[in-house]
Amino acid sequence: MRIGLWIDELAPSLDDMISFARAHAAFDSLWAGQRDGRDALTALAVVGRAVRGPALGTAVVPTQPRHPLALAAQALTAQEAVGGRLTLGVGVSHRPIVEGRFGLPYERPARHLREYLSVLAPLLRGESVAFEGETLKASGAVGVPTTAPSLLVGALGPASLRIAGELADGVVTTWAGPEALESYVIPALGGGAPRVVATVCVCVTGDEAGVRAMVAEQFAVVNELPAYRAILERGGARGPADVIVAGDEADVLKQLGRLAGAGATELLAVPIGTPEEQERTTAFLAGAGV
Repeated sequence: MRIGLWIDELAPSLDDMISFARAHAAFDSLWAGQRDGRDALTALAVVGRAVRGPALGTAVVPTQPRHPLALAAQALTAQEAVGGRLTLGVGVSHRPIVEGRFGLPYERPARHLREYLSVLAPLLRGESVAFEGETLKASGAVGVPTTAPSLLVGALGPASLRIAGELADGVVTTWAGPEALESYVIPALGGGAPRVVATVCVCVTGDEAGVRAMVAEQFAVVNELPAYRAILERGGARGPADVIVAGDEADVLKQLGRLAGAGATELLAVPIGTPEEQERTTAFLAGAGV
């Protein structure tokens, strides 16, 4: 299982992101999210020009605010900037974000995802599209002289997973433990989508119980988002604290092995805990063989 590391796109500066990437360039991949700070693709293009080596990915860019022609142009430009190392992760986000922040409709997200990927995927391959569906219309192509980035979908629901298996190169999961991956996510892909990137909070610590209690408190909002609540329940988890990876080095290695055995091809590790615990975690993960 390949091991990637989260870069905080909300860092104080782009220079801080670059410094972090340089310090962790031994990881297989480095990933940034798209929240309420820097644009993830732009930030990764800057980081990727400064730091050679690891693959780079977004986990994930919301689809609704960007027309696929616009996102394809941005992604292909970033792909050119980083020398073909980009993975573009996209997703339909959550109703409170799409409707509350962007003022956009969140109706039948699976239909939107299918139509969006039907346009985005060929554009990333340099093809021309002429598409008119229920949720979007697109006509044209994007001329950027580069290779197509790998396309992943932040998918947790059965319809989204099925669509990802048909139209993308893989999935990015969040809050999915090994039970949910093995019994639900992998089968729902229908034999497609060979990349399964599991986003997991990781902490190498001497106080596993304390870390899990912290996660239960600080990530309580996870239980309030239907998609996250559903994936936790599918894996038999009571809450987010049940699906983090935490413990000493031996315990963490065993837990990572369970993720790999469940079908995860890549780990997107989000180090948590105190600054000292996060440093211990990244140092261990850099040399972990899973």
